[in-house]
Amino acid sequence: MFRNLARALFVAAAFVCAAAAWADQDITPLGIGYEDVDYPYPVHFFDLKIEGQFLRMAYMDVAPRVANGKSVVLLHGKNFSGEYWAATIRALAAQGYRVIVPDEIGFGKSAKPAIRYRFDLLAANTKALLDHLGVSRAAIVGHSMGGMLAVYFARDYPQTTAALALENPLGLEDYRSVITPPPLETLFAAEMAQTAESYRTFLHALFLGWPAEAEHNVDLFARVLRSGEYPRLAMASALTSEMIFDEPIRPEYKLLKMPVLLVIGQADRSVFFRRYAKPEELASLGHWPELGRAAAKDLPDGRLVEIQGAGHVAHVEKPAEFDAALLKFLKDRF
Repeated sequence: MFRNLARALFVAAAFVCAAAAWADQDITPLGIGYEDVDYPYPVHFFDLKIEGQFLRMAYMDVAPRVANGKSVVLLHGKNFSGEYWAATIRALAAQGYRVIVPDEIGFGKSAKPAIRYRFDLLAANTKALLDHLGVSRAAIVGHSMGGMLAVYFARDYPQTTAALALENPLGLEDYRSVITPPPLETLFAAEMAQTAESYRTFLHALFLGWPAEAEHNVDLFARVLRSGEYPRLAMASALTSEMIFDEPIRPEYKLLKMPVLLVIGQADRSVFFRRYAKPEELASLGHWPELGRAAAKDLPDGRLVEIQGAGHVAHVEKPAEFDAALLKFLKDRF
């Protein structure tokens, strides 16, 4: 009880005390709901009630011209939103799939509440959205944090999950075994200290090259930093980081009974909590090729695809290779 009270008081104090004076007047501020950002397809909203708050979850629902009767759900990573799936949406829709792409609560155009984020909650929100759309069975595809969420979704709703595809999913290694857990105060302070340049440096660790989508993300972040509501976004980001640290799911891979595709960009060396690790601790982390091969061995019905020349975001850096692997998997197993 007292821990929850102290936590609530900290969150409230952070919103009251956090402020930033942005000197650069040449950048147009962007609201934390990404109101001025055009997504590749029309955006809809789904109403949720969480911890007594009425919230809106944004999503795209893309219908193919010639439907094959199957649906695919694309789940985004932590530093992204549904818009970065544009090329994959086009490839899937061209093959007849209905494609549903949510912005999870706390991200993109969705609400940014200060709540206790947990993967089971995000999975339940996604399931409620699919129920609302009349989708009882689908292939679930997740990247990075979305890969962690996809595994939770598959474990919580196996009857809904016809097939599972994971692209460089977080959770292949348990950071808790090496890194001291950073408190929420530290996570929030780090988000409040962000600049466009620090964010660009962070993203460089995710990409082998520097695609246009990466610079687009930096541009959006630079504008959001000028928002008067940025502290709310910073808190939501800190809370979701805490969720990722506290809820690893790697031991669950052996329990996934559905067909699973694991796609690993072979140049990925990213460590999500790198800034909180000591140099000697980092030596054992971020070996994605090895992590992928070990995880694939634990999957009862798994297929591993290794993409050369790609870092953490293969579907952006190597879209042709990623889409080909995904479409072949869906054709064979879904």
